[in-house]
Amino acid sequence: MEKKDKIFLDHPRFHKFVFNDQVASVFDDMVARSIPFYDEIHAIILDLIDKFYVKNCLIYDLGCSTGTTISLINSHLKNQKKSAHFIGIDNSPSMLLKCQEKMKKNKIKTATLTCDDILNINFQPSQIIIMNYTLQFIDPKKRQLILRRIYQALQPGGIFILSEKIKSEGLVINNLLIDLYHDFKKRNGYSDLEIARKRDALENVLIPLESKKQLKLLQKSGFKKSEEIFRWYNFACFIGIK
Repeated sequence: MEKKDKIFLDHPRFHKFVFNDQVASVFDDMVARSIPFYDEIHAIILDLIDKFYVKNCLIYDLGCSTGTTISLINSHLKNQKKSAHFIGIDNSPSMLLKCQEKMKKNKIKTATLTCDDILNINFQPSQIIIMNYTLQFIDPKKRQLILRRIYQALQPGGIFILSEKIKSEGLVINNLLIDLYHDFKKRNGYSDLEIARKRDALENVLIPLESKKQLKLLQKSGFKKSEEIFRWYNFACFIGIK
C-alpha cells in the first residue's frame, strides 16, 4: 500500500530537502498531491511517444525517481506490441531502490538503472529523452551544459521532453501563482504548516527559471524547434525537437 506523505508534519526539524529514504518512502504520494496535472503530463508524454517512436528505440529518463514514467511508457508500448530500451538515471540510491522494486513488480526487463550525477553520464544515441522535474534541482550554472549534451545525444528527429516548476518575471504575479499553488496543495490535504516547512526546505534547493529563460536555454543548446506545450500556473512542460 502506498505510504502517505506526512514528512513535514512528523519531522519538524527537516532541514534542506534531499531525496533520502524518508522522501523515497512517500514519493509517489508526494508527487501525486504536490505536482498539478501529474497524470496529464504523463498523458502528454505518451502522446508524444506515439508521434516520435521508432522501433526498439532508446529512451532516457533523467531523474527517474521511483520509475513511474518508465513503467507507464513500457505499459503503453506493450499494449501496442512495441518495445523500447530504457535508461533511468538518478543520483539518489534511495529513489533507485524504489525504482528497481517497481521495475520488478511490473516485470520490466529492458530498463538499465544508473545511480550517478547526470553530468557524469556519457549519453548513448537516443530517440527520446525525458526530464521530469529534475533540472530545477541542478545548479543553474550547469544546466546549459546538461541541455547541450542532451541535444548532442539525440538522433535527428529525436525529442526532449522537459517538465519544470517555473516562476514569473513580475513579483506580484509570481506571488499570486505561488498562493494559487499552495491552495492546490491544501485541496490535496496538506496543512499550512506542512506547506511552509516544505517551502523552507526547498529554498535554494529547487531553483525555478522564468519560462522565457528556459526556452532560451533550450535554443542555445541547439533546440531551434522548441516550445512550451503545457502550463498550469507555475508549472510547465517544454518540448525540443532535434
